[in-house]
Amino acid sequence: MEAIDVTYGSDTAGLVWGYLLGPDKAAAQAMNSTQALAWLNGAPRKAGEFIWLHFNLSHAASEKWLRAYAGLSDEFFETLHQGSRSTRIELVDNALVAVVNDVLHEFNFDASDISTLWLGVAPHLVISARRTPLKSIERLHQAVRRGEPLRSSVELLVHLLRDQADVLMHIVRTAVARVDAIEDSLLAGRVRAKRADLGNMRRVLVRLQRLLAPEPSALLRLLQRPPAWMSELDTQELRQSSEEFAVVLSDVSSLQERIKLLQEEIAAQLNEETGRSLYVLTIVTVLALPINIIAGMLGMNVGGIPLAQHPDGFWIIAAVVVTFTLVAGVVVARMQSKD
Repeated sequence: MEAIDVTYGSDTAGLVWGYLLGPDKAAAQAMNSTQALAWLNGAPRKAGEFIWLHFNLSHAASEKWLRAYAGLSDEFFETLHQGSRSTRIELVDNALVAVVNDVLHEFNFDASDISTLWLGVAPHLVISARRTPLKSIERLHQAVRRGEPLRSSVELLVHLLRDQADVLMHIVRTAVARVDAIEDSLLAGRVRAKRADLGNMRRVLVRLQRLLAPEPSALLRLLQRPPAWMSELDTQELRQSSEEFAVVLSDVSSLQERIKLLQEEIAAQLNEETGRSLYVLTIVTVLALPINIIAGMLGMNVGGIPLAQHPDGFWIIAAVVVTFTLVAGVVVARMQSKD
């Protein structure tokens, strides 16, 4: 087949890229939707060959083409429109249906930067479909273009899961670097980070963990009763990839707890600063109480105000105010020394 330059655009069928792969192939051969249809309709095949077709679901023709020519089960199309998008791999009609969550290329710790990838995996065919460009599937795409050998369709799925774990680990390292900087500032007493930033990071990590963690029950059923066409090596690699992913998710959980402790520490510091400010305000109020009371009484403009006609009345009242203020100051100082 003639090599085709594959870009992020899609052809008239919504195909973003397509490749013919196999254990005996030195390099993957690119194909368009017309060539893919000819191959699916019975073009000459070699043992172990399979094709990988990646579709853009934002293209109106993608789902129509898949329903007409891909031979996918109804459950695959049902998952495209389901509200639940947690990561899972299930066996349906002797083929694998996978829902995989991934992050966008420009991931910036925002919950909206997480999107879903759907896969249908059969012995001779891998269908992947998404609505927005995603990072892990692009890593897999680049590996295929570099000529990395993939002996089976399940190995391509395993490669994708490992790429997803690598992307998640990179996100965790980036988050750890941010948390380290905040923690260093906190220990140095210079923290000015908003708790909202830590809260947003924590919410994104929680959503990543919830969406990316494969459903244990579905994966366990698949590993215990794999389809007959899946080799023992494929089953073992799938089990290993799930274990590797579990390690990454454990790191995510640890980071969430660390962020939670930082939030509590920042909240404690803010409460302490607020309490200190209220204490100072209370002292100022107590010290200003005598002059406020006396000034209020003398400012009532009623008859009988003492010292109103005395030539030194102002200085006498000032001395009284100073005396009461000094007494209040001594009382506050003694209370503070007891604390």
